Amino acid sequence: MPSLPDGTGLPSTHPLVDGRTATSPLIDAYRARTPRRRPVWFMRQAGRSLPEYRESRAGTAMLEACLTPPLAAEITLQPVRRHDVDAGIFFSDIVVPLKLAGVDVRIEPGVGPVFGTAHRTAAEVDRLVTEHPAESLDEDALAPITEAVRLTVAELGSTPLIGFAGAPFTLAAYLVEGRPSRDHLAARALMHGDPQTWARLTAWAADVAGRFLRAQVLAGASAVQLFDSWAGSLSLDNYLRSVAPASHRTLSHVADLGVPRVHFGTGTGELLAAMRDVGADVVGVDDRIALDEAVRRLDGRVPVQGNIDPALLAAPWPVLEAHVRDVVARGAVAPGHVVNLGHGVPPTTDPDVLTRVVSLIHSIED
Repeated sequence: MPSLPDGTGLPSTHPLVDGRTATSPLIDAYRARTPRRRPVWFMRQAGRSLPEYRESRAGTAMLEACLTPPLAAEITLQPVRRHDVDAGIFFSDIVVPLKLAGVDVRIEPGVGPVFGTAHRTAAEVDRLVTEHPAESLDEDALAPITEAVRLTVAELGSTPLIGFAGAPFTLAAYLVEGRPSRDHLAARALMHGDPQTWARLTAWAADVAGRFLRAQVLAGASAVQLFDSWAGSLSLDNYLRSVAPASHRTLSHVADLGVPRVHFGTGTGELLAAMRDVGADVVGVDDRIALDEAVRRLDGRVPVQGNIDPALLAAPWPVLEAHVRDVVARGAVAPGHVVNLGHGVPPTTDPDVLTRVVSLIHSIED
């Protein structure tokens, strides 16, 4: 799907329109232009690996932190200040839009999202969609998000903010399972056993996530990333039939705004082209596939993002440096390349290592 020009449909005060981020290294790479330096940021860069994050979050539950604008902004800004990365990623959680829609969900430490009820039958899904319509994510409900984005963007200046949302399959899998699952058996059973109910659930999740993304963009985010944490559990046929339409629907919520749309999933090497075709301008690649092979599977048509192995952040520096240089070299065959990890920053990562990696990436010449 061709990209719209930067700033299409955005307010005149948006960073892509007023010039703050329009020619930043990140946006240039996302737009397949030549950046003035090689851009890099890290998934989960705002998080438990930073002592300042742990200090900021002390005594505050995860969802409360996400919905407290000054705190969410501060946490988003921390890794940008420390590491000199080329983007901030909005501090949030994939279940935040569900919470804002009124769904009973909490995040249990050491477990993850836990729902008051699982949604495994047609009646349960009907009740969810009826009692918590996507339209309930209106301006008032999304006010904590838009305020947090505005506060963050005001501090970031010329550094872009990337908006964040979980993809419909991942949201639906959580809703059906009621909590984290290794195999998503209940979700896949509903997908195959009652495709109409599954379609209704994922369409609802798509609109919730889409409204969440749109609010972030209109408040100042210069790009968005849609995370499909669990799509790698699906075959290509199942993805195309049962997931791709909803992912397309999510990204369509920001299609008129002209911001780069990044789509990322884990274990999705066989799905890369399909993930591109739902409306992504950039495809994130995890560390289970070589980046140049990913570019080949994408026919060299879109920029890529990735894919340093997070495990190597704990390796001796010569090993990590060689790996980073190899990732950069393999990414050079793409129309554009934003360096990132193949998944999130592990919480035990030494922050100084991340800073050193950023410095290395910025120093590598073509």
